[in-house]
Amino acid sequence: MKNLLSNLKIEIPSGTYIKDPQTSDLGKRIIEHSIILIEDIGFENFNFKKLGKLIGSNESSVYRYFESKHKLLIYLTSWYWGWIQYQLVLETYSIQNPKEKLLKAIEVVTKTTKQDSNFSHVNEVLLNSIIINENSKSYLTKEVDIENKEGVFKLYKEVIKRFAEIISLYNNSYKHPLTLASTIIDGALHQQFLKQHFKSLTNCNDKTSPTSFFINLTLKTLSDERK
Repeated sequence: MKNLLSNLKIEIPSGTYIKDPQTSDLGKRIIEHSIILIEDIGFENFNFKKLGKLIGSNESSVYRYFESKHKLLIYLTSWYWGWIQYQLVLETYSIQNPKEKLLKAIEVVTKTTKQDSNFSHVNEVLLNSIIINENSKSYLTKEVDIENKEGVFKLYKEVIKRFAEIISLYNNSYKHPLTLASTIIDGALHQQFLKQHFKSLTNCNDKTSPTSFFINLTLKTLSDERK
């Protein structure tokens, strides 16, 4: 299994890039250092000139892979959701009990990220920080409908749909599995954001995690539906 995972490649929608950065050393360096730089200075202050200087290459070399920093952000968020989906499948596929499967799925989509040695060019901890702070900027644009039709949000949508299926497996009479799934996934990011920046607006802290909150919320919601 370890050898299988070491060869795993997360397939990112082709509409996010001009040249697949996973196919070359330079491309992987672009991804690796863009994560470091965006996490350090923020997406607004990030640009390809600064990235080129960091990797010791021309700004034009970055443009051979991505047409804009917006598309690069979509690529990074897509990679993250592809990685979450691979964890969701890996962690839940052998669990037969619907409740245990649901609890594990909630844990996967809400937990604090740890470094994954299977992907050496991606620091998942730093990427998770970017997702918490910058994820909504990938789709809160005028072009969102066009980009959605192009399939660039495919992996994000797949995670929600897979999670919704696990919810329905636990309670197939619940009428809003997709709504609940997207609320938990996006809500977990928002609670992490509040925990970092607006601590007075959340009960999540070092002792109470978003995971424990969403487990409690989900089980009560689905149990009430069964009554």
